[in-house]
Amino acid sequence: MSHLYPMLFQPNLRSVIWGGRKLKPWKGMVADDEPIGESWEVSAVPSSVSIVANGAFAGRPLSDVVSEFPQEILGEHVTRLYADLFPLLVKFIDAEKDLSIQVHPDDAMAQREYGEMGKTEMWYVIDAKPGAYLYAGFKEEMTPHEYRRRVEDGSIIEVLARHEVKPGDVFYLPAGRVHAICGGILLAEIQQSSDITYRIFDYNRLDMNGKPRELHTELAAQALNFHVEKEYRTKYTAHRNEICQVANTPYFTVNMMEFDRAIQRDLHQQDTFIIYMCVEGCCDIRVRETGETVNLPAGSTCLIPAAIADCEIIPETSGTCRVLETFIENK
Repeated sequence: MSHLYPMLFQPNLRSVIWGGRKLKPWKGMVADDEPIGESWEVSAVPSSVSIVANGAFAGRPLSDVVSEFPQEILGEHVTRLYADLFPLLVKFIDAEKDLSIQVHPDDAMAQREYGEMGKTEMWYVIDAKPGAYLYAGFKEEMTPHEYRRRVEDGSIIEVLARHEVKPGDVFYLPAGRVHAICGGILLAEIQQSSDITYRIFDYNRLDMNGKPRELHTELAAQALNFHVEKEYRTKYTAHRNEICQVANTPYFTVNMMEFDRAIQRDLHQQDTFIIYMCVEGCCDIRVRETGETVNLPAGSTCLIPAAIADCEIIPETSGTCRVLETFIENK
């Protein structure tokens, strides 16, 4: 498919009250005092669709391009699952302050309430200040009645599992798992293509207009899974110049690649698109079939269509590169 190529996207930043000042300079943009919390790297969520920045599709929304070439971009097996809907949303998140305690609905609830897909996600911690932590899951069993009481009296945080974090930490967050990113953390988030969030507790904080932020106590009660897990952090062992799987879910597979030499990645058998997010260093991604090449410095992301999912990833000679690879496995 000579008309297809690795796609880059225009900046898609979100200013929020908990956001920091890292994302713009990290992405090579002019720094300022605006609190940017999220960079939506690849999105087909209707409220904030990514716009292609390079090549023949430059200036066009990703959703339109996928609708025109669904099988070539998504892959045949992904198209069977999702038709012409791009099924994932990937972000960089910079939390200078704590995010709200929240939860997301699963597919059944999201379909019932909104006619949309649910929101399962994962986090890869890129950077964290000393002592930074996040919440993922409950640390003790709780009933829906106790949940409501603790939301009302502000003690819900007391029953959440708190995790101090460092760069490289991974957390899988299936729909229904309570969670919150806290201050001092920069991370990559891979998730289903959904923007449905139920805010449980927000520290009595006011929004940018000076009004209390809306809570979704009852909807969250329906979405929450109160089961307590023994371990919420994903355990993995990474080796340089090898593929390290850090998430294998019903909705996406994520590999972490740390390398200082060229790596060949042929995913034609998986029949899927690939998303590459560079989180450290800089590399070139070259499509072997066409020779098309894009440069991917830290803080940037590209989408490889399924029809050309055979690439060489070439790090700069100056040092190590770290890249997250996301796709939908053909199981």
